Amino acid sequence: MKIGDSKPLRPTSPVSATERVRGRAGEPAAGRHVADSASIMGIPEEELTPRVRDALMRLMGEVDQLRREMSQIQERLRESEQLADRDPLIPVLNRRAFVRELSRVVAYARRYDEPAGLVYFDLDNFKSVNDAHGHAAGDAALHHLADLILANVRETDILGRLGGDELGLILARADEPTAQAKAAQLAELVRSRPLTYGGKSISLSISVGAVSFTGEDGPDEALARADRAMYEAKRKGP
Repeated sequence: MKIGDSKPLRPTSPVSATERVRGRAGEPAAGRHVADSASIMGIPEEELTPRVRDALMRLMGEVDQLRREMSQIQERLRESEQLADRDPLIPVLNRRAFVRELSRVVAYARRYDEPAGLVYFDLDNFKSVNDAHGHAAGDAALHHLADLILANVRETDILGRLGGDELGLILARADEPTAQAKAAQLAELVRSRPLTYGGKSISLSISVGAVSFTGEDGPDEALARADRAMYEAKRKGP
């Protein structure tokens, strides 16, 4: 929970340095803070000797420092988790994170009997792109494919790289006809948007397989069915 600090009111008349650190009753503000903390800790007012107050002030400072350090550690952990989920080449999930998300969607579908779609993409003639234009062009082709897909799906849909030139897309709340229609739309989009690299236009195409599931199969089975559908489409050709 993020707790905001209230800002003190700006004084309407000049005050001395001593007055700025004192309360309205003349008691130092830090002293009031210590007294309040002591009250919470159950320390009687009569035991708040200067030595005890100093010890409490040091303790409160150490607690504040520990809170700041804990906040920094938590932020670094969040950043590390995000990096661990990302593919090292293109801005999508890696296979491990994608399968984890697929498992979550499968469990949701099983519990609520709600379909979801899974699309398997394979970039056609990827080796030819690498051979003709270099591996950097192949990397650019994968970036181009990922960017096109991400720009044309919903925020709730999940894209991941399954390996090499193969990508997977989870379509939330989509039955099989919807998943197949979306796959065909994306395939046509890739055909109509060639990659521009090194001043050259490189035509690209993808083979796609689309299935749906409602929880009767697990993530591995869903991936295998989508993979088979993709290879069947590749075998048939455009």
